Amino acid sequence: MGRKGIAAVAALTALAALAGGAAGCTVRPAGADGEHRSPVRTEAPGRTPSTPSSPSRTPDGDGDGDGEKSSPAPRVLWSPGDSGRDIRELQARLRQVAWIFHGPTGTYDDLTAEAVRGFQGKRGLPGTGVTDSVTWQRLLGMTHEPGRWELYLMGGQPADAPDARCRTGRVLCISKTSRTLRWMIDGRTVSTMPVRFGSEYTPTREGVFHVYWKSRHHVSTLYDSPMPYAMFFSGGQAVHFSADFAARGYAGASHGCVNVRDEAAIAQLYGQVRNGDKVVVHW
Repeated sequence: MGRKGIAAVAALTALAALAGGAAGCTVRPAGADGEHRSPVRTEAPGRTPSTPSSPSRTPDGDGDGDGEKSSPAPRVLWSPGDSGRDIRELQARLRQVAWIFHGPTGTYDDLTAEAVRGFQGKRGLPGTGVTDSVTWQRLLGMTHEPGRWELYLMGGQPADAPDARCRTGRVLCISKTSRTLRWMIDGRTVSTMPVRFGSEYTPTREGVFHVYWKSRHHVSTLYDSPMPYAMFFSGGQAVHFSADFAARGYAGASHGCVNVRDEAAIAQLYGQVRNGDKVVVHW
């Protein structure tokens, strides 16, 4: 065979080798059953999610599936029906990124699941509505550690022990530490509710007082704002319902009054408290 013939054979051999090598470069799509996929769904161009995956290959190419494997599913941390302090933190962090506007309540309800699903979808994560480890880490990276009154923004905090001055008689026992009001009769707690106080510029006075006037449909003459179920105990300061507290929680403050956000609770309290009953505001 002459030199031209040898060169032609060599060229054909090289072309065949290149064609065989290209056929071995493939992309394997995720499994159709959804098991053990990466937290972020990816698809190979021109393939559909229902295309079955090719078998895993070991380094020696025997195809027994003992080589490369898909990533395990992320661990589920919380799901609908769960409750507790961790759920409060989840809800508080979702509030920070404007994915939830109620609570925190401490209960993983339908609104929380919907907010989680929206957060996941926005970031390319599977929209399950269940908080898994991947979703949680992404949320942690976008938010700050919530403080106590972010966790209890709309109430729900436990009341601290009543002041010693509250243990006798009929008393509105109001704690600035736990931001709660206990209605007590002869040392027994009848009801408890979250309350809000004045700002640093208009502080709620502390000490022992007495209810001297009740006004069911009161309107402030100083601020021209409604003060329903007002029970005055010190100058113009009173315990009363606050629509602003009901809407904004501890994100706001009063002008010195003790605000109650639960209208049904204060309506019942208003019907039980009498002029002359003691009021104790303490830390």
